[in-house]
Parts: sequence; C-alpha cells; structure tokens
Amino acid sequence: MNLPTDLRTKRLHLRRWRASDRQPFAQLNCDPQVVEFFSGPHSRPESDALADRIEAHFQQHGFAPWAVEIPGVTEFAGFIGLSIPRFEAAFTPCIEVGWRLAAEYWNQGYATEGARAAVDFAFRWIKAKEIVSFTVPANLRSRRVMKKLGMTRSAEDDFDHPFLPIGHPLRRHVLYRMKNPDGAPPPS
Repeated sequence: MNLPTDLRTKRLHLRRWRASDRQPFAQLNCDPQVVEFFSGPHSRPESDALADRIEAHFQQHGFAPWAVEIPGVTEFAGFIGLSIPRFEAAFTPCIEVGWRLAAEYWNQGYATEGARAAVDFAFRWIKAKEIVSFTVPANLRSRRVMKKLGMTRSAEDDFDHPFLPIGHPLRRHVLYRMKNPDGAPPPS
C-alpha cells in the first residue's frame, strides 16, 4: 500500500520538507521560547542534522514529522507528525506524535488540528495499535494538546529521558498514550 505523502486539514497542509524550509526551521530551533523545554537552542548545523534525520525517517518508514504549511499565512510554521523514538524505554518500540511550531502560531489550535490528522494517519494507514507522546511535566501547552487529542497519562509510565544526563532539570518526562479504537475504518 502506498502511504500518502502529505495530509490536509481544514487549515493546514502537512507536507514533505523542502530545502527552503531549513532556514525558518533553524530560526525556530534557536528561539528560546520554542526550545524552553528542550536541552537548549540548536545551531544551524544541529538544526540541519535534525531535518536530515526527519528526511531519513520518511525514507525508512514512509512517515515522519511533516512540515506545516498554513495556506495563505506561511509556507513553514514548524512540524507536526510521527516518529519512532531513537532510544529504549519501557514503552518502546512505539510511534510518537509530536509537534514544534514557531511561537507566533501557538494558541490557534494548529498543533491539535495537525496532530489529530497525524494520529488518524497512524491508525488508519499504518495500523498502529497505540500512539504515545511525551514531554517534561512543566510543558503545560503540549500536555493540553495531548489531552485534547484524547491521550491519557498514568504516573507509572513517567520516565527519565535517556538522552539527558542524570540531574538535568528536564530529564523527567510524562508519557501520554492513545490506543487505536476498535473497528477503525479502513483507509479511504
């Protein structure tokens, strides 16, 4: 089965990345507001390396975080999509839904709208049994999106992120889950 290469919602176009996305992605990745709950801002080479990993994920799995275009507003607002985490934990292997948008596009429902489309893609097209999402406890904005998606958290699932050193203030993460509902319709 050929997987769709992009998704459309009422307001968003989730699409494959273009070379022209790298500059605004680098700007997004060095914005202190955007990276508040990450280990720090990314240099341009680090940002480009992340874009390369996203492209490699598309090549290997047929899905990844899509570039977010808001037609009539911006050609690149950030990313929303799916990935397979590169670390081992009690809940891996798994498929994660995640997002990173430029701050000027926050609080407009874009993350929730795009993440719903990504979750639907995961359940309908790749037949994922479950989707997860995780962040630090203090990231209330992302946690609200997870709840709006219908994801639930159990404190027993919280974990220390293995990419962050012991004692790092962002090491502890909360995990949210969503099971594929029984009787999910086939792809249309």
